[in-house]
Amino acid sequence: MMTEQEKTEFAQKRVEAMTGFYIHLAIYVLVIAGLLAIDLLGGPGYWVQWPALGWGVGVLGHALAVFGGTPGFIGRWQARKIKSIRDGL
Repeated sequence: MMTEQEKTEFAQKRVEAMTGFYIHLAIYVLVIAGLLAIDLLGGPGYWVQWPALGWGVGVLGHALAVFGGTPGFIGRWQARKIKSIRDGL
């Protein structure tokens, strides 16, 4: 069981991680909007989807890391392996 201090430290770290994600997301939206404007004003030859896609994958990964997103079967497998290794010691 966690002490009150450990709970507070854990909550602070979670909030810092969430804040970092929201800042990342806001910068992504602003930069992609700017690139889209440049792309549309620059004439034919649309290219903005490529940086949006590449960076978007990074934002998605950041979201999964912060908010959790490991599929259930991976988490269950990890728990089984931890128990197996622990019991084997």
